[in-house]
Amino acid sequence: MSRTEFMQGNAACAEGALAAGCRFFGGYPITPSTEIAETMARRLPKVGGVFIAMEDEIASIAAVIGAAWTGARAMTATSGPGFSLMMENIGYAAMTETPCVIVNVQRGGPSTGQPTRAAQGDMLQCRFGSHGDYSTIAITPNSVQEMFDLTVKAFNLADRYRVPTFLMADEIVGHMRERVTIPDAVEIERPRPLAEGRLPFEAGDDGIPGFAPFGSGRAVHVTGLTHDERGYPDTTDPEAHDILVRRLVAKVESARRDIADYEVTNPDAETVFVTYGAPSRTVEQVLHDRPDDSIGHLRLRVVWPFPDFALDEFPNARTFLMPELNMGQMVREVERHVDQPVVSIPKIGGELHTPAELVRALEACR
Repeated sequence: MSRTEFMQGNAACAEGALAAGCRFFGGYPITPSTEIAETMARRLPKVGGVFIAMEDEIASIAAVIGAAWTGARAMTATSGPGFSLMMENIGYAAMTETPCVIVNVQRGGPSTGQPTRAAQGDMLQCRFGSHGDYSTIAITPNSVQEMFDLTVKAFNLADRYRVPTFLMADEIVGHMRERVTIPDAVEIERPRPLAEGRLPFEAGDDGIPGFAPFGSGRAVHVTGLTHDERGYPDTTDPEAHDILVRRLVAKVESARRDIADYEVTNPDAETVFVTYGAPSRTVEQVLHDRPDDSIGHLRLRVVWPFPDFALDEFPNARTFLMPELNMGQMVREVERHVDQPVVSIPKIGGELHTPAELVRALEACR
């Protein structure tokens, strides 16, 4: 059974988190993500969860990490400036293999920028924003329904791979209102428990250790320092650091085909749009208004790890076009994986591409 409601994207994100079993939210209000915190503040106490308003975004992500280590599904939500403040602790979450979800409803930057306008300017930051080498997962919804569905997916991926996972939305998707179907129950995947006789950071064949949260009866030492399989610091051994960091990266990158989520339209096309998030809606409008099998569309729902193999779904492609609400960030990933010309269609200032703008770009390269 399910129910259908008409709601805002940010509210749908909160409802998806609750359906996924999220029982802790630590956050700090910031436009245009605040409605997520407001919804969680109202709803969490009614289901036995905890909402806490922290003094800033640094404390917010720290609280989420702490809650995750008690075994709770934990989340925070923010936007550009707050996302920047979280970066050090996001690196800590990657090093400690803490499963948690960070929602970024993106707005124009840099600095305070455009608090009420849309952007996709944080796409490289969510991959490379913290220092050192690590890999994370980033998901990009393009509708209110996907704000619900992909929030659930984010929690499952965070737990499966023991990695901080990002829901990279934008102001347009966060604030639009659409019909949403909410199921009575969703599929929930929790971390694999730490097996008896295994060390806390001793990885299995998939590179992922079993999880023993605090209070589970296992002694676990958690540190952001380079550590051995016991979790104890081992900071001066080059080989220990090499083995640990390569595993942290490989457990995500080696699973990119399992993590990948994308949609292909007109695979025989010669001219192909590549999109993620809100700009995909304009491309869908263009394809609806002028049906043409020679125009294709690759819509990414997961952008990190980048699914380069998805580009092979268009064997006849001669040109790729990529509209983004930034000056060209993810287009670089496309460029380095194909031999064909890649046309960047950047747009900043807070407004979505119009169909006419994309048609002009399309005609210019055909």
